[in-house]
Amino acid sequence: MSELLHHLVEKSARHHPALPAIAYKGQVLSYQSLWHQIEEAARGFAELGLKRRERIGIYLEKRLETALAIFGAAAAGCVAVPINPILKPRQVGYILRDCNVRLLVTSAQRAADLAEEIANSPDLRLVVAVDGGATTEATGATFLGWSEMMAARGAAGPSRVIDTDMVAILYTSGSTGNPKGVVLSHRNMVAGAKSVSQYLENTPEDRILSVLPLSFDAGLSQLTTAFAVGAKVVLLNYLLARDVVRACAEERITGMTGVPPLWIQLAEFEWPAEAGRHMRYFANTGGHMPRATLDRLRKTLPAAKPFLMYGLTEAFRSTYLDPSEVDRRPDSIGKAIPNAEILVVRPDGQACDVDEPGELVHRGALVAMGYWNDPERTAERYRPAPGQPPEICLREMAVWSGDIVRRDAEGFLYFVGRRDEMIKTSGYRVSPTEVEEVIYSTKLVGAVAALGIPHPKLGQAIVVAVTAPAGGRLDEAALLSECRRAMPQYMVPLRVVERTELPRNPNGKIDRKMLAGEYAELFQEEGA
Repeated sequence: MSELLHHLVEKSARHHPALPAIAYKGQVLSYQSLWHQIEEAARGFAELGLKRRERIGIYLEKRLETALAIFGAAAAGCVAVPINPILKPRQVGYILRDCNVRLLVTSAQRAADLAEEIANSPDLRLVVAVDGGATTEATGATFLGWSEMMAARGAAGPSRVIDTDMVAILYTSGSTGNPKGVVLSHRNMVAGAKSVSQYLENTPEDRILSVLPLSFDAGLSQLTTAFAVGAKVVLLNYLLARDVVRACAEERITGMTGVPPLWIQLAEFEWPAEAGRHMRYFANTGGHMPRATLDRLRKTLPAAKPFLMYGLTEAFRSTYLDPSEVDRRPDSIGKAIPNAEILVVRPDGQACDVDEPGELVHRGALVAMGYWNDPERTAERYRPAPGQPPEICLREMAVWSGDIVRRDAEGFLYFVGRRDEMIKTSGYRVSPTEVEEVIYSTKLVGAVAALGIPHPKLGQAIVVAVTAPAGGRLDEAALLSECRRAMPQYMVPLRVVERTELPRNPNGKIDRKMLAGEYAELFQEEGA
């Protein structure tokens, strides 16, 4: 049985003890060795006094200790809080204090950079440095090395937990205000692993490349889906697209999941034959993959099945498009993943008609436990599922995503836009992703973000922030000419702003809200 998160590894260790489970920079742990070290980490946490439900922060790049800390925390009855390694000390300090982290697993250098934040986090009493070189100066916390913790041999044992207990808190990035901590249970995580590995058809023969942050739900899913079936996961902290391609060749990767900005880079890169020879599937999440990018990837990786996915941290994964449907409906986000139901509803909760835009509502075992210590925002996003029989006295909670979608006559879903990102110009409602799709198809830009900027006459004007195409220059006149050719006039951008790069949030997505804030007064300043 795999009822708890760490049981995924325990089960695979029983059935496939000698198979490789996880690799990092030439280090490889078998399932038997991985499970043994997870048990040691759990005993170490317990011996340090960590109790049931206490939070363990993990502020590291992807490496073996990162995975061991996450699953060791689960086995100890604690709660793992993976923190994106690109966050700065101030952001990390907010997370440490917000969810009252008791123990932090990090490196000596990161601990030194965080010294002030550690000192200002009253609940944080223990810091474990994976490289063993931490210091105790001026922080008020006790420091020890990872090997010292792993060697603990006391009488303390892990706390007992059940599948509805919380096991992780994932902080969602936001461009305004502080991030929200999404609380996930063992049940959420295990159901997600089983669901995703089912439709990706993962097997022990798979070698999955982990390129996304483990603080990101889709990144953590690379570990859970691999461990659920006994596959091998390869951890990669990449700097350039060619690093990813090289890893695919060296590790004979069979599957990987990325976000659109990464796929755009990879689609423009020349892949040697050996890099894609073993690729069985590639999957997209975190935003719409431009059609031109998808077409190039399919030519580059002709034997690989493309999985177009949609998900949100509040419910892990929600939909996927079966690869057999990609040619007929490449713009669809598909249908509900196994063990989930996706509804499209009006503001009053009534079901929308065919092709009528409405809010996507997710119900089922993957619905998270709400936001950590934030009842107001939890009440906004987690509400009773529509259509429940009145005879059931306890209301089932669903995630009301805030995303606007439509469902066609065959039940396939299409993303329209965010409720708070839809552009209203000249009386029309315009999806920014639709504008971006046309611009990407011109191949005249590297990356693009469509924004709705306040305008005294139009309500909002469409502004696109773009980067020049790889190895070329931006031709604004040609770009606008193509837009006029492909779009109705109300959709044509009023302004094109060239940038050297587009800002991204910690999960790699283009940060539209930050850009919109930068250009909020553009037309007021210029007198429209």
